[in-house]
Amino acid sequence: MTDTVTKENKMGTMPVNRLLLTMAAPMVLSMLVQALYNVVDSVFVSHFSQDGLTALSLAFPVQSLMIAVATGTGVGINAMLSKSLGEKDSENVSAAAGNGVFLALCSYVVFLIFGLFGARLFFETQKATANVVEYGTQYLSICSIFSLGIYVQITFERLLQATGKTFFTMWTQLSGALINIILDPILIFGYFGAPRMGVAGAAAATVIGQCVAAVVAVICNLKFNHEVHLTLKGLRPKARVIKRIYSVGVPSILMVAIGSVMTYTMNQILLGFEKVGETAVSVFGAYFKLQSFIFMPIFGLNNGMIPIVAYNYGARKKSRITATIKLSVVYAVSMMFLGFLIFQFFSPALLNLFDASPTMLELGVPALRIISLHFLLAGFSIISSSVFQALGSGTLSLIISVARQLVVLLPTAWLLSLTGKVSAVWWSFLIAEFVSLALCGVFLKLIYKKRLGDIPD
Repeated sequence: MTDTVTKENKMGTMPVNRLLLTMAAPMVLSMLVQALYNVVDSVFVSHFSQDGLTALSLAFPVQSLMIAVATGTGVGINAMLSKSLGEKDSENVSAAAGNGVFLALCSYVVFLIFGLFGARLFFETQKATANVVEYGTQYLSICSIFSLGIYVQITFERLLQATGKTFFTMWTQLSGALINIILDPILIFGYFGAPRMGVAGAAAATVIGQCVAAVVAVICNLKFNHEVHLTLKGLRPKARVIKRIYSVGVPSILMVAIGSVMTYTMNQILLGFEKVGETAVSVFGAYFKLQSFIFMPIFGLNNGMIPIVAYNYGARKKSRITATIKLSVVYAVSMMFLGFLIFQFFSPALLNLFDASPTMLELGVPALRIISLHFLLAGFSIISSSVFQALGSGTLSLIISVARQLVVLLPTAWLLSLTGKVSAVWWSFLIAEFVSLALCGVFLKLIYKKRLGDIPD
């Protein structure tokens, strides 16, 4: 490792607000583009077939799980790398990077096997029509079998983020998103001489975009990320390093995995409504695509915040940690409030992006307006959970996620479904968010005292 690790990183010296904006702005922009291409997939598929849109909605839990494994492992890599940089520990910097890449490859193998043997079974367990099962199997098989790109992309992006080079992660995500957006209509509808692949074309566009982004991420690391050196020797698994990565990463993985369970179960609750079940699933799927425009930028803010908090925790700089947290909460709550206004006043226009039928509009407009009420509370909870991860207490984030989605949201949604009104189900999101807010407040006070209490101001 070169002397660059021993130099003071900008995360320990630059004014906090400027640093946070510098770190987060590229990530917020790239996350907005990421959200755009998530929506574009469903928009084009909805114009191809409403059954195709339902299939994508039912496939969403598995896609979320794939990304959860990649990003959760990345959070663990990021936290260990940033803390090691703050401590000037060059050996752990290299070990975290190499073992992170090894874990990414192992994760890919798991979903490769699922794509080959489990995709159709996943859809056959749900209350969907044969057409939806066929579309869903096509889509999910391709996304799983060729998921190597997403694992390489996210892992190498986290290496860049850990050293404060978030500008380059913007380019990796932009490249993948633009490729996906361009290829979606070409492969779905068969433009410019390409085969008309339908739903399978949307999946092909997605994985090609991910592979392009992965290549760009690797190049950016090799060319510009001199604080992290990757070697074949570094890829050799070390139990000590893997344990440290997953001590933070596993709770993060489980948090999103819980979200996948929630989405899958919610889909089953909605499918239980006669006549309007599949339309309700399409509405729920459209909501998840649309809300990514609100939540993804905040995740981008988190990606900028986590290495700052972790670095300064390693460097024992309490005032910089607290300033970063406070500013992040202000920015997150502001973005959430803007999202709330958009969902309240533009719900019909948002749903019409998905070629919404009259029934879908009738169900969807009140759904978006009711669900978006929880946006007003969610900003604080999201930032708090990321602070727990950055300070090495990801288990607290897991507890909050379990309580919110499994203990409160799903049982409440099921009980409200017994009223026979689909619109009643959506109130479960707001109820669950109140519980999340209360837990975050309590845990944030505890973690501050435990982790930062003995650090001089």
